[in-house]
Amino acid sequence: MKVENSVALVTGGASGLGLGTVEMIINGGGKAAILDLPSSKGAEIADKMGDSVIFLSCDVTDAPIVESSVKAVYDHFKRIDVVVNCAGMGPSRRVLTRSGKMYPLEDFKRVVDINLFGTFDVLRWGVFYMSKNEPGEDGERGLIVNCASIAAFDGETGQCAYSAAKGGITQMTLPLARDLEIWGIRVMTICPGIMDTGLLAGADDKVREALVNIQVFPKRLGTGEDYGKLVNQFMTNTYLNGDVVRLDTSARLG
Repeated sequence: MKVENSVALVTGGASGLGLGTVEMIINGGGKAAILDLPSSKGAEIADKMGDSVIFLSCDVTDAPIVESSVKAVYDHFKRIDVVVNCAGMGPSRRVLTRSGKMYPLEDFKRVVDINLFGTFDVLRWGVFYMSKNEPGEDGERGLIVNCASIAAFDGETGQCAYSAAKGGITQMTLPLARDLEIWGIRVMTICPGIMDTGLLAGADDKVREALVNIQVFPKRLGTGEDYGKLVNQFMTNTYLNGDVVRLDTSARLG
């Protein structure tokens, strides 16, 4: 698959890893649909990028909105070649705090709903429309790229829900690839490490320095550009399928 003339649907595309992916697609001559919350800067970003980018307000936990949003992307561009799932969240909370406060079950469900169920809902509709594409090189019709996290393997204190959700994403990668081989659709998952995204916007210099020191090589935090470059590799190398790739300088959290 070539980036040029491709159509990518990117959830969480208004910031961080998603935005890095959108920028890679546009710089490579492709087109992109940003699906993000109405409170995001998605509309502003799409306006600045021109006709090659559209924005749709979408909460990935709202099934009817997901269905209509993916359809709108297909209706606008007449095809979908790549779905990149970057929408997610991961608040840190202990199961039981030192003061005896228990982790609310609804909060746990919310984390899993956004990260795992939302990812699956978007990709299943993406697959539905990808299946309409004419096969290209190697009989390929499309690519799914899901975003997990190194927390799927090295979960920290307070990450029970987040690690469970991201672990679910990693574990469905291979069966998804096997499910979709009849349609010529590949599936890959990225597990980012500590990335310099909006989640670290309020971190002071000492915190940032400590996070950098955790990295092995190179000694810096990851960026949306790094993420976009890896998505580019997935797109252009059709022999990559059904695998999980860590993007983390070989750093380990635990």
